[in-house]
Amino acid sequence: MAGVWIPLAAQLTPANVADNRIAPLLIEELAEEARFVLGDTHYKAPSVRAACVESERFLVASGREPYPHTDQGVEVRRIFHRLPHVTIENFNEHFKAVFEAHGPVPTKGRLDTARFALGAVLVYQLALLHRHERDLDTNRGLKAFLRAA
Repeated sequence: MAGVWIPLAAQLTPANVADNRIAPLLIEELAEEARFVLGDTHYKAPSVRAACVESERFLVASGREPYPHTDQGVEVRRIFHRLPHVTIENFNEHFKAVFEAHGPVPTKGRLDTARFALGAVLVYQLALLHRHERDLDTNRGLKAFLRAA
């Protein structure tokens, strides 16, 4: 039986901060069971590669190499890069709808906004864990469930 875990490594940054600056710090915080780091082209930065090697994780990141890709990891990347279209993109929209975050958030300042956003992610994950443990549909009725809490 597969285990369920909630990632506890997150940091909200301004839009002008590159992911590859923060990623090495978050990789250090990942649970040992997290063996793969999935990212876009920017994750191929030397700092991210080094953090993955040091923590014995596999970096799966797209590149700018010409097509057709023929290296050993091409099939793995092809599978992993289909996932964002059914996971991250759907999650972003669902999350924004649940927490009414399509517009400005109800906070001011970087620290308060980070607390709001990361707190919302934690509440969302705990709600999903609760529903998973009770064999409930994870998405149907989630907004009402969270509003009732």
